[in-house]
Amino acid sequence: MFKNLIKKLSTEFDKNKYFIFIKLCIVIMAFLIAFLLTSICITAAGANPFEVFISIIKGAFGSPERMTEILVKATPLIFAGLGIAIAFKGGFWNIGAEGQIYLGAIAATIVGVKINLSPFILIPAVIISGFLAGGLWALIPGLLKVRFGINEIILTMMMNYIAIHTASYISHGPFRDPDGSLPQTAELFKGACLPVIINKTRLHAGILLAIFLCLLCYLIFKKTLLGYKIKAVGANPRSAFYGGINVFNTMIITIFISGGLAGLAGMGEVCGIHYRLLDGISPGYGYTAIVVALLARLHALWILLAAVLFASLDIGAGFMQRTTGIPSSIVCIIEALIVICILGSEILERKLMRKKVEK
Repeated sequence: MFKNLIKKLSTEFDKNKYFIFIKLCIVIMAFLIAFLLTSICITAAGANPFEVFISIIKGAFGSPERMTEILVKATPLIFAGLGIAIAFKGGFWNIGAEGQIYLGAIAATIVGVKINLSPFILIPAVIISGFLAGGLWALIPGLLKVRFGINEIILTMMMNYIAIHTASYISHGPFRDPDGSLPQTAELFKGACLPVIINKTRLHAGILLAIFLCLLCYLIFKKTLLGYKIKAVGANPRSAFYGGINVFNTMIITIFISGGLAGLAGMGEVCGIHYRLLDGISPGYGYTAIVVALLARLHALWILLAAVLFASLDIGAGFMQRTTGIPSSIVCIIEALIVICILGSEILERKLMRKKVEK
């Protein structure tokens, strides 16, 4: 009996090692194919692919200041990407992270402009307000989907424009800075500003909160009943219902958390970077975060790496354009090809896993 148990455990261990090895090889192969296809595009544009890739790396990691700027750019992608990953795991196709970012930014601005208190009170207040605003904004399409079965993709996409134009109205209208010429609100009170963690850089404490939330979400999905319920509902709502899970409550919690995390991205941009609400404060973070979440395969910890990858490509693009003359838009091609190859590789991975299990 003891020998059979040892044999069974060793077999399971070998399977796990095989699965990890296969996943790693497929991911590496997908990246190589993506960069090969990108190299063809760069060559067609009349440039040397190696020079372009080296200039992107130098532009992103060539100095400590640029490296901290990567983390600055990665912070909103981590918040929003994490929110999208949770929604997708729960079976809710949240395409509205961009609007939820703007609602979080609006709420944090109102609190930071109107209330002047100690940072020990005001910083938690702007964080909570940003989370609540993003979560409540996401609940509107969430309730319409859960109650009436309305397609959430269209709803969340259309609500992005409402949120963006609401922020534009606020920055042009009732909260506009009377002393400035640009469409922006007055500056936040000092107590509402997130502390800078490295002097003479823009890196603020929001990155620490983002990392903490990634770890927290990983533990929730790995160790808690709530994480199990979210995954079960996302996989098959009917089976989850017959298994005794309250599908309605689980979906509502999932959607609220998803929108709240995206709202924190807007809060971070207002309270950590600009210290006021700007017209067009997000350069499309909510849409890029969808790609980040898919590239990370909805894994909370991998979102950290995916966000840093996209941020480094974005930072390195400007330097690459100045040194090689190739338009920085080539980085968008690189990002798109990476995602296509990674997602396409899942088909191969499933086939290999299925064959191994059948054996």
